[in-house]
Amino acid sequence: MRESQRPRILDAGLRVAGSDQGATITLERVASEAGITKPGLMYHFPNREALMVALVEHAAHQLRRRMIDLLGASPERATVADRYRAYIQAAAQGENMRAEWALWFQSAYWPELQAAWTGPLERWLSLPEGMPPGQRSRLMTARLAADGLWAAQASGVLRPSAADRSVILAQLIDLVREGEAE
Repeated sequence: MRESQRPRILDAGLRVAGSDQGATITLERVASEAGITKPGLMYHFPNREALMVALVEHAAHQLRRRMIDLLGASPERATVADRYRAYIQAAAQGENMRAEWALWFQSAYWPELQAAWTGPLERWLSLPEGMPPGQRSRLMTARLAADGLWAAQASGVLRPSAADRSVILAQLIDLVREGEAE
């Protein structure tokens, strides 16, 4: 049995999304990057919409995998603060940061893409009912700041030095710790 080309296509799609023309993800560009024909790509993804949803799911899975690696456990076995710390670190240091951001940005316009992001990350980032307001707001602030750092780095708007990024991440982690103390 022949190995599926699906993972190769998705990795090629991430390279296209992370390239200078990332906003223009087409079947032709992804097929070319994967080294296959457009009909070969369409065997796995019959249209651009199916490819885009699969790319977002693939990117969200990679982000989730990085969080599990950082956490050393599944999200069900971790505290909310531990999950947020892993998210902050993973979002700031992703290997496909620019591609993930490009796909995240495009999800603002497609409900199917939003669902592909939120589904895999829901267990990581949901906040329990009844959480004290101060703790909740600190976690949400840390997440929003991490998302902003991710977007700024990926878009090239801001490229902090490694030392600055370390300080920023430490401050975000401290914010999460402060929330734990409430």
